[in-house]
Amino acid sequence: MPSGADRQRAGLKGAGLEGAGLERAVRVAEEALTFDAAEAGALVRRLAAPPAGRHWTALVDGGGVVMASMSGKDPDAGHIDLLAVHPDEQGHGLGRRLVRAAEEWLRGQGAAQARFAGNPPCYAWPGIDVRYTAAACLAESLGYERHQVAWNMTADLTSADLSTGGDVARLAAEGVAVRAAGAADRERVAAFVAEHWNERWAWEAVNAAGLHYAERDGEPLAFAAWGARPAWFGPMGTAPAARGLGVGRVLLRRCLADLRAAGYGSAQIGWVGPLRFYSRAVGARAERVFWLYRRDLA
Repeated sequence: MPSGADRQRAGLKGAGLEGAGLERAVRVAEEALTFDAAEAGALVRRLAAPPAGRHWTALVDGGGVVMASMSGKDPDAGHIDLLAVHPDEQGHGLGRRLVRAAEEWLRGQGAAQARFAGNPPCYAWPGIDVRYTAAACLAESLGYERHQVAWNMTADLTSADLSTGGDVARLAAEGVAVRAAGAADRERVAAFVAEHWNERWAWEAVNAAGLHYAERDGEPLAFAAWGARPAWFGPMGTAPAARGLGVGRVLLRRCLADLRAAGYGSAQIGWVGPLRFYSRAVGARAERVFWLYRRDLA
């Protein structure tokens, strides 16, 4: 990797990250994100293709990359979406300089606060994975306060019971059909998601690698998606009219079966709320923990 005087700065680019700069960012992420190496490149590319209208930027500085964006939900909040420094460059202050450059851009966009926290619907992680201890230490040394904790669950796809035949037949007897969404179905399902939840989940439903839904009399009742964030399951939701039917478990299992068919041995269930549901439905266990940080921008 280039270092010292050989570093070439791509610059803060509100228009995005393209070409050689994008590929350099991918290479840095693949080397730096040791717990996410297999999907690091896909993460960078996903962040570089966010929802229309998102204000975001990227800085590639030789052996480091930082990506930042403005919140679509809170106009005063900015997010540091990804920070990666090549192992050969760590310990020389590059991470600190990249964070400060991102903060300066966020100030210019009107942000009053910077957050090391996911910016749904297009994000890398809920916050800083506690295993990336150096990143957490950097955030705290720069004055960020830890204010929230989030977690993922892991489903072992090699051993999980993902059968749905009996449940699908039972639901059919009650007039509920379970389907994989084709291209023609996605906008209709997304409209249902936006109506019952929010536009962020609707974007994820449209952009997911896989999407399953349940309907009765042509009206969607529930949905579940996977791959909106590379290799992860979620989001999912069931409308009040269908709760208690067991639709959620069926959709979850169908999505995880897709992930297994795609060659994954495990699946991350991201930003989890109901631990008990996922534990009982597929034997998932709480595993990855994330600290969410924030700092007011003076």
